[in-house]
Amino acid sequence: MRTYLRTAALAATLSAGAFAAQAEVTIDVLHAWPGHRHFHEDVAEAFMAQHPDIKVNFLAAAESYDTEHQAVVRDAVTGNLPDIVFSGYHLLPELIRQLQARGLDVPLKPFIDAEGGDGWISANHAPSMINLTTVEGQIYALPFNASTPIIFFNKDLIEQAGGDASNLPDTWDGWIELAGKIDALGDTISGMSYSVDAWPDDWLWRALISQQGKPFMAEDGQSVAWDNEVGKSALELARRFVTEGGMVQMDFSQARQQFAAGLTGFTIQSVNSARSFEELAGDKFTVGTDIFPVSNKDSGKVPTGGNGGLITTQDPEQQAAAWEYIKFAASPEGQKLAVLGSGYMPTNKLAMAPDLLGDFYAANPNWATSLRQLDRATPWAGYPGTNAVEIWRTQRDIIAEVMSGDLDVEDGLEELADETNSLIGR
Repeated sequence: MRTYLRTAALAATLSAGAFAAQAEVTIDVLHAWPGHRHFHEDVAEAFMAQHPDIKVNFLAAAESYDTEHQAVVRDAVTGNLPDIVFSGYHLLPELIRQLQARGLDVPLKPFIDAEGGDGWISANHAPSMINLTTVEGQIYALPFNASTPIIFFNKDLIEQAGGDASNLPDTWDGWIELAGKIDALGDTISGMSYSVDAWPDDWLWRALISQQGKPFMAEDGQSVAWDNEVGKSALELARRFVTEGGMVQMDFSQARQQFAAGLTGFTIQSVNSARSFEELAGDKFTVGTDIFPVSNKDSGKVPTGGNGGLITTQDPEQQAAAWEYIKFAASPEGQKLAVLGSGYMPTNKLAMAPDLLGDFYAANPNWATSLRQLDRATPWAGYPGTNAVEIWRTQRDIIAEVMSGDLDVEDGLEELADETNSLIGR
């Protein structure tokens, strides 16, 4: 409540969209993924050109959303928080609970009200986007990056294996069969990769559940809902990627490098790889994209990844500057820079204007694939409690054993569900 009153008093002094400038203010910003630095810097450069009284200083990027989350929780304990954090959507509720416990949370309502309130939000962000940054009915962040998992394929290898890149499968069975044919092309070629066993977070694991059209958590919110045929089907599919699809288990960054080198038929990745894969492939092979297969065509879903910018400073002047920055990053102009620098989907619907991203998407279909499955996008939710990072690291090891054949599916599912429920409860 103290934080809310401070931000409310501050926001009351701001006219809509204006920062009450004084001397130059420096805001410290933390984001995950070192490879994202370039497009964050593009956004910051454009922002500072418009706001010469605010300097954006990026802290060393965290290796993943999980490591960023752990660092911010530690900073909250030591009182050394940055001014802005770009938190993964799935970890935002847990982070807000941690901040609330210390009176450090900063709801955005006062700032949003100064911009025009709900009307301003609805003019810029679809409900599916703003819901990703809403915790307990309060908006705590503005959505910055958004993605769903898609297939990146090597058109050349598909055709060498007798496939047709213009008539691709729309089922897991079809894709796995195609992967097997690609894998048979030679010892250095892998049919596919789906690095759920090495991914830094549980995004790809949740996708194997949600694509079945089934819930991830039980109705009580305290235990998993996949300790049954749903989880068994997900693990069996993951095992088939290896046994039938020719997937070689390796670190997820190595899997990306293998695909970029032209040695993997297809890989399931975030749409934010569109730019990097096209650049890395160069003239070696042609990159194509397709939507994520779902086994349930009526109700199958794909989790929405990405991150939103939240204010973590307690200083009123820093808060005002921080609001201006996250507002710009989520604006149509900021989104154009972020999308073109990465491949992420825009989180501001006004960015789809022809002169911003509309014409670009029309000319670059690989980048637009994720937009084709927006009707299947679902929030990437976290777990209750404060053990999300530990839960995934435990799950990942078990899933890896199932995929390698060191643990059979039924025993792996039992262990996976038991360990997860135990960590949730603790």
